[in-house]
Amino acid sequence: MKKLVLFLPLVVFLGLGVFLYKGLFLNPQKLDSALEGKPIPTFELEILEKSGETLTNETLKGKVSLLNVWATWCPSCKYEHPFLMTLARKDVLPIYGINYRDERALAIRELSREGNPYAINIYDHNGRLGLDLGVYGAPESFLVDHKGIIRYRYAGPIDSRVWKETLYPMVQELQAEAAKDGAS
Repeated sequence: MKKLVLFLPLVVFLGLGVFLYKGLFLNPQKLDSALEGKPIPTFELEILEKSGETLTNETLKGKVSLLNVWATWCPSCKYEHPFLMTLARKDVLPIYGINYRDERALAIRELSREGNPYAINIYDHNGRLGLDLGVYGAPESFLVDHKGIIRYRYAGPIDSRVWKETLYPMVQELQAEAAKDGAS
């Protein structure tokens, strides 16, 4: 019995080592989203630039769109921002920003300085919408169809490679479906 007790720490250490080693090969950008195939969560939040003016999840229906979770405190969001500006200029689809757990004045100042790629900016100061979306951190983006159904979740900054290889083919497919349904 005493010998078994001596080996117990070794067994625990080896088990923990295997668990951590396996984690090295997980891709955080391929985290499952429980909301894929489900509607955008119900919300009523203020527009970032217009304190007191609210919008709801119903506002985001009608077009294939990209919901982008961002914040001024997020370094990866700053990396992603120039590509979102380029994407917005191309007018491929509306990009809706979710300003996540941020200070309103800082966010407005950053957008006025760096440019605003968002058709609408949702102010999620307390992070409630982010929590309902299952956001792990910023940036995260959700591809939403014209019916308001989340079709894909991407964790991490969007750049030209991610757009060309992953998101744009899905956008084209969703826009073709929307055209068949008579939406844009």
